[in-house]
Amino acid sequence: MVYWLHNFIPQAVLIDLGLFKIYWYGLFVGLAILAGIGLLSFLTKGKPELRIHFGNLVVYLIIFGLLGARLYHILFYNLGYFISKPLEIFMLWHGGLAIHGAIISGLAAVYIYAKKHHLSWRLYADLLAIALPLGQAIGRWGNYFNQELYGKSCDFAWCIPIQNQAGYFQPVFLYEASLNLILFFILLGIYQIKKISAGYITFSYLIGYSAIRFFMEFLRLDASQTFGGLKWVQWLTIIIIIVSVVGVFKSLSKKTR
Repeated sequence: MVYWLHNFIPQAVLIDLGLFKIYWYGLFVGLAILAGIGLLSFLTKGKPELRIHFGNLVVYLIIFGLLGARLYHILFYNLGYFISKPLEIFMLWHGGLAIHGAIISGLAAVYIYAKKHHLSWRLYADLLAIALPLGQAIGRWGNYFNQELYGKSCDFAWCIPIQNQAGYFQPVFLYEASLNLILFFILLGIYQIKKISAGYITFSYLIGYSAIRFFMEFLRLDASQTFGGLKWVQWLTIIIIIVSVVGVFKSLSKKTR
């Protein structure tokens, strides 16, 4: 794999049929969604109430997750560009989905649905939190084929070439994908502990991913405003970690699932 990454320049389009194109980015987003649905189906096996509600909830999660991810990217990453080219807002296959937007809108959808049906939102959020890093690990490969998530220049064997740029660059997409996969297995292991409190996995995910994102931002070359030597998204991750640590301790005081 190292040799392949070091010598291969990916193309955004998987299949070009003229007026109709299939993009690698869209393929991996679709695979990430299918993997999440499959995992949720596995986790709710033998639990008919959970399975029924997730069968209904998954539609809202996909819709609001994509909308939230796109809206967040538009507002906080390149608002001026989308104002000048409004049709680009609808071209998701070009990239531009921010995970923090998906997390916020996804959790909001879970909370609203659970409250409407008098369910424990923490329990449903926990299951979603296990699926999220698996989906992220898969989805990051879409960033690779779009060549939009790479870091500083480097000369290691695993560094990747970027089209129309000299040298090699840090494969940040690969680092994040690998770390998210590790986080997925950790959360899945925690889930096997039957006496864990509802909400514990959700806050553990937020802490884990926020820590991953905090350190990856030191490598990423994305243009971003800074304050106090850190990017604004790093300050956001710090806030999320602090709030989530409080949430972990509160969840431990609640009854187990």
